[in-house]
Amino acid sequence: MRHVTALVCALLLAAWAAARPLAAPQSCTGLASLALPNVQITLAQNVDAGAFTPASPPPAQQGAASLTIARAFCRVAAVLRPSIDSEIRIEVWMPSTNWNQKLQAVGNGAFNGTIAYPAMVAALGRGYATASTDTGHVGNGASFALGHREKVVDFGWRAVHEMTVVAKQIISAYYEAGPRLSYWNGCSAGGRQAMKEAQRFPTDYDGIIAGAPGLDWTGRAAQSVHLASHLQRNEAGRLSPAHTQLVHRAVLAACDARDGVTDGVLADPKRCAFDPGVLACKASESAPCLTPAQMDTVRLIYSAQMSPKTQRRIAGLFPGSEPGWTDMGWTASARATGLDQFRFIVFQDPAWTIDRFSFATDIVRADDADDGTINALDTNLQPFIDRGGKLIQYHGWSDPQISPGNSVEYYERTVEALGGASKADRFYRLFMAPGMGHCGGGNGPNTFDMVTALEQWVEHGQAPDRIIASRSTRGVVDRTRPLCPFPQGAVYTGSGSSDDATNFVCKMQ
Repeated sequence: MRHVTALVCALLLAAWAAARPLAAPQSCTGLASLALPNVQITLAQNVDAGAFTPASPPPAQQGAASLTIARAFCRVAAVLRPSIDSEIRIEVWMPSTNWNQKLQAVGNGAFNGTIAYPAMVAALGRGYATASTDTGHVGNGASFALGHREKVVDFGWRAVHEMTVVAKQIISAYYEAGPRLSYWNGCSAGGRQAMKEAQRFPTDYDGIIAGAPGLDWTGRAAQSVHLASHLQRNEAGRLSPAHTQLVHRAVLAACDARDGVTDGVLADPKRCAFDPGVLACKASESAPCLTPAQMDTVRLIYSAQMSPKTQRRIAGLFPGSEPGWTDMGWTASARATGLDQFRFIVFQDPAWTIDRFSFATDIVRADDADDGTINALDTNLQPFIDRGGKLIQYHGWSDPQISPGNSVEYYERTVEALGGASKADRFYRLFMAPGMGHCGGGNGPNTFDMVTALEQWVEHGQAPDRIIASRSTRGVVDRTRPLCPFPQGAVYTGSGSSDDATNFVCKMQ
């Protein structure tokens, strides 16, 4: 009954807000004098539609090349100082006309200390006011953390929350009305930020999109460094691009047809019990093959590890991810992020090297150093759910950077904590994308509109039972497929083109 009452109240509030006349925007340049606690407004300017090249501030920019803006907007930049060592840069963009009365904040990637301009452009184009933060530092590395614990806290969660609070205040000052609904949209580190918001600040956002979330930040760091350490000791185990393609072809030969469609994509790689031993080199043959050392590497990439202290399972990569492997196994970005995590946050020693890594002891040390600051593993989403929040999480099954197993295992733990799938599905759904890489790319359908799905759920009560994804080749869509709420999968009906989503149904496989 509590949930029904909350939903009714939310719908009435939304209807009132939608019917309320929206005041004409106040002076954009006048926002330069806006006084907010611990906030310094550094820029307030009108920007016309058309070509736009971000200029200082901020000093570090993500996608700083010229962008095309669909509508005129008010651009506000600010520096937030919630702690004595904080220097959090944010930007808030607000449509000059035809604002949809909503906020869409956007996320970051890796350790990126940048404003995510391209994502802001997309949100602005849909009529949203939008906001982004550099998370309190400049650059795409973790050297900022050395001797600066408050900056680690800013990166972990505080920058996003403070940005959210201040963005709503700036929006209210400009329009004389705050956003009637607020959404978060992020992938990778932005997905981790999404989960952190749902877990720690349940009233910040009405709807959240968490793509390929790096929620087990220390676990992913330990996995990538563990593999890099292994390969540093065993040079013969390195895999060339030809070897990774060899493994990928063997994976498809072993498992592709198990879902009833031979399409170069694994519908559920968890069910693929692939043994790289089938590729073992034999003395009498000269065909491409794997040496014992290389087979060990493949097995290690797929293998989950266990934290001896928390007893949590830390997933490896899944079959199907091989095209994204490098000679260090996981992607170069994963290795760099992991190395920075241990150098600057765990050991606080810039000279720390991979050869000193020991998984059994260092994963414990990493977790202790983090203490929930960056990791987003809390399964208690009840406060977010109680206030009517909706969460869509998605992940590519072929992600070579953040294991899709992290998303599956978090979802399953959270569903159990919430009392079962029937309860969780009303507020929280996970969509796994077969063949998709990290936040996009890959051989499977990898383009979809999660924003509309979330809007329909939050604003109209229409929960997403399937989301159509497409794949394009040379700019032409050549395959569509439904993404289904986990643990359901897309099952071919047996007739019609297997490249057409209408010939698939979502069901338990």
